[in-house]
Amino acid sequence: MRNLAFLPDEDLEFISEKTSEYHLSYQDNRQLNIIASDLRRWDEGTISQIWKDPDNPALKGKDRRKKAMDEVKAVWNRKKEEPKSYKDFKPEYKPQNRSISLSEKSPDSPVLGRCPVASEKTRCCNLQTLDAVINCGFDCSYCSIRTFYHTDEIQFHQDLRLKLEKISKELDPSRQYHIGTGQSSDSLMWGNKNGMMDDIFDFAESNPNVLLELKSKSANIDGLPKRPIPKNVITSWSLNTPVIIKNEEHLTSPLEDRLKAADSIAARGGLIAFHFHPIVVYNGWKEDYAGVFDTLINRFNPDDITHISFGTLTFIKPVIKELRERELKSKILQMPMEDIAGKLSYPFQVKKEIFSFAYESFKEWHDKLFFYLCMEDTRLWEIVFGKAFSSNEEFENNMISSYFKKVEKKWNAR
Repeated sequence: MRNLAFLPDEDLEFISEKTSEYHLSYQDNRQLNIIASDLRRWDEGTISQIWKDPDNPALKGKDRRKKAMDEVKAVWNRKKEEPKSYKDFKPEYKPQNRSISLSEKSPDSPVLGRCPVASEKTRCCNLQTLDAVINCGFDCSYCSIRTFYHTDEIQFHQDLRLKLEKISKELDPSRQYHIGTGQSSDSLMWGNKNGMMDDIFDFAESNPNVLLELKSKSANIDGLPKRPIPKNVITSWSLNTPVIIKNEEHLTSPLEDRLKAADSIAARGGLIAFHFHPIVVYNGWKEDYAGVFDTLINRFNPDDITHISFGTLTFIKPVIKELRERELKSKILQMPMEDIAGKLSYPFQVKKEIFSFAYESFKEWHDKLFFYLCMEDTRLWEIVFGKAFSSNEEFENNMISSYFKKVEKKWNAR
């Protein structure tokens, strides 16, 4: 049981005592370990504080055991159902615990792939990924990248330029593509290491039928080449509220720094975009997100923005397991979850409220740029946007068409 983080000896001893006293099953014991670990991670008390011995002397054996376990699980579930509070939460993040090493991928390793979370069960944009860097140096509590790679090693491709030239020869010149570089690592944090960004810019310039998106939580635009940004390069930022950035997006740039970086790219003539993924429910979430939405509307020209996406917390069970094994204080798993399209996420009604609120907040921009939901139930599209795509291919084609129209409009205005 010690593979779960935040299980001090006092919790283990208490659980052992109750297991012996109540003749708890292995599954009951395991459940108590998970609950105890979650409570400590969330700063929501201890297992001994929420355990209540049944006060009905008539209850014996399995009935007494069931009563005690049901009450513990009820408290745990109540803490997940109610919006969490970050008011007095202290993440106590210790970046020195991470040891990042840099290495190079072998010459024959692929660089072009597919979005790692793509699924036929949700509406997907069929994004292709340019995995110029493998693994991320940031440490967001909810991120699945680190669970994919199981290491702190950051890998860069040998001969990236040659690999990109090979991809260029294989692309269909009569087809339009949307390729992103921010799915296996952050697109900006590594700057122009090994001339990587020069190679990527050259690839974009030599393939005008490709929309190349750099996605980031970094403000490191000084790492971009000191040359005109190719017209088909979109620099996008994943944004969140200061509360979530402080408590859950460790080592990333503050919100204001990300916005300043977006300002600078737009001023250089580049196209920009924003992703609100994940939107997290907590006490005061609507007010906080509304503040960020209003800032974008008041600060940016929609002619400079190709798209805004919305998404929320979505996990597969192995990722939840690995998050619970990390020595990282976080309230990210303190949320109601249900199985949606094979993954665990907020219940449908909660998502409906989240996305409807977010989209309505940008009402004055609805006809000025492309909005979409990332990897969400197709039913939500009709509810949120009043329309839905019949297939992933239709979604992809509409998205790419919208982006290229914005590219040509901005380019012609130069």
